[in-house]
Amino acid sequence: MFFQRTMYHHFIVLSKNICGFIRFFMIRFRLKELLAEKEFQEKRKITLNEVAEKTGVNRTSLSKMQNPAMRHSTTTNSIDSLCQFFNCRVEEVMVYVEEGD
Repeated sequence: MFFQRTMYHHFIVLSKNICGFIRFFMIRFRLKELLAEKEFQEKRKITLNEVAEKTGVNRTSLSKMQNPAMRHSTTTNSIDSLCQFFNCRVEEVMVYVEEGD
């Protein structure tokens, strides 16, 4: 049995496994990892302000994306802009994980 609900600006999926336990899944943004990779490649510090200016994604939204506890949701336009900035695919910007991982 699968069902989905939105909880504080983030997508949570609940699934009931065969033993009857409920497991939580969520979308997690990989912004910190992408920033670290880009900084390493370019051998310089990249601030969230710079990412915000170059992508058009609000700096506060970027900050919330870095913090999994914030459970932030965003638009496909923002995801597209981040993919362009980091030169990556959507699945590199966000991943579907079991909560607690």
